[in-house]
This record gives sequence, C-alpha cells and structure tokens, in this order.
Amino acid sequence: MPKISIITDSTAYLENNFIENHPVTVVPLSVHFDGTIEKEGLPGTFRPFYEKLSSSSVFPTTSQPSAGEFLETYEKLIAEGQEIIVITISSGISGTYQSAQTAKELCDAKEKISVIDSQTTAGNLKALVEIAVSMASEGKGLQEIVSHIEDQKNKSGVRLTVSTLDYLKKGGRLSGTGAFIGKLLNIKPVLGLIDGTVQPVSKARGMKKAISEMVKTIPPTAFTIHIAHAMAQSEAEILRQQVEKKFPDADVFLSELGPVIGSHLGPGAMGVLYLYK
Repeated sequence: MPKISIITDSTAYLENNFIENHPVTVVPLSVHFDGTIEKEGLPGTFRPFYEKLSSSSVFPTTSQPSAGEFLETYEKLIAEGQEIIVITISSGISGTYQSAQTAKELCDAKEKISVIDSQTTAGNLKALVEIAVSMASEGKGLQEIVSHIEDQKNKSGVRLTVSTLDYLKKGGRLSGTGAFIGKLLNIKPVLGLIDGTVQPVSKARGMKKAISEMVKTIPPTAFTIHIAHAMAQSEAEILRQQVEKKFPDADVFLSELGPVIGSHLGPGAMGVLYLYK
C-alpha cells in the first residue's frame, strides 16, 4: 500500500517539531507588508510581525501560494511513491484551495491526490491535519481518510473577538462610524466562520463578555478545543484553564494566530476553535 503524505498551508500553524516528525508538508501563504513580501512562518516567530503591525499605518495584505508551488510539492512526493491528501484553509477566505486544486489538474498523477477545502483555519485546520496524519499512520487508505475529514470538518466551530476595532476597520470589515461608536461603547464583535466565510455572530460590551459569548458556543461533545490568540498569551492561558474545567473530557490547547489571520484581527485578538462529535 502506498504511503500517504499530508499537505496543508501555513494557517494550520503547526509546530516545527510536529512537521519534522510526521509526513506533513506546509505550503505557506505570503504576507505583503510595507514594501516587503515574506512567507508566513511557524509559531514562535510571529512577535516581530505584530510589533511592526502595532506601530505601522500601513495595512498588510496576504496572498495564497501559487499552483506552481503546490505542483512542485506534488511531483516530489509522488516521485517518492506517496499518495497525497491536501487540507487547506477555507476557500471562503483564501484562494489557497483553488491553487491546490489547479495544481492537481496539472499533475500527471492526479488520481493520487485528494484536495479538501477544510472550510476552517488555524486550530481547527491543525486538528484536521493531525487526525489525517494519525489515520495514515494506522494504515488507513486515502479514501477512508478523506471521507472522515470531510465529515469532521462539518462538525467544527470558530469564534473570534478582537482587542481593538482598528484592524477590522482597516481591513474593510467595519465602517469608520461603526468603529467609532464601538470604541465609545467598548463593543467587542464576536465573529464566526459560517459556511467557510467570516460573519458577525454577536457583540458584547467588553472583552470578558465577548469571551463568555464565545465559550457558550462550544458544544458539550467537543473533543478538541484550541484557544487561539494574537500576542495575548497570558489572557489566553487563563481562558484555557477555564475551558479545561468546563470541558474536562476535551483536549484543550493554546495556539498562536499568525500574520495571515492575525493581521485582520490585530494584536490582542482571541478565539475558540473546536471539533465535536
């Protein structure tokens, strides 16, 4: 039976140690910021970006990997005798899935490649990749893994909130008037990934209530929960401990949001991402 390799993108925010010890390849997105273009890095490398973001009047933009980058990765792995499962950030917020799919069509051995639109990102994308890697290590076949991931991605949730409305305004998700009023009233929006796109879910007065609103959405059957943050480690750690007490049967993790996701939310953003049964 051919071995199976998993490909994902940088918004899964996998740790370097995991990548080095498993059949996983990360094809990164890019960040365009103040005249420079850099590939999104791995957790532990994000602080300089957020420090620059906090002091800059320029708003960064992001771009998906090219089809050529995916094709090069496909051809290398197939030459090594691998079958491939690609799990990408939601197509509703990035063109990465389309690049991966286009590359598949350009590949001579396309029958050895399956591309999945996760309809999510960050901690949930990471969790789906980890499930796929685990199943592959157990000898499960490509179609069995793909079927399970396609099913599990529909049993997931994302809730995010921000420390400041400035970055939602800069990114065009909030009007200047809305941002001004929100600041006056200390309004914190709660955003969700609904059907793969970012949508407002609710709003709360203050970060504490916004976090409470996010936690309320976690279903009792959640088995993997990520507390994600953009340079808000101490606050996220407190929330992680609270969530662990409320969901003692779930695996609860702390994870960083990198530049591609964090640039739209700003430093201090926090979220809960979960998979459930």
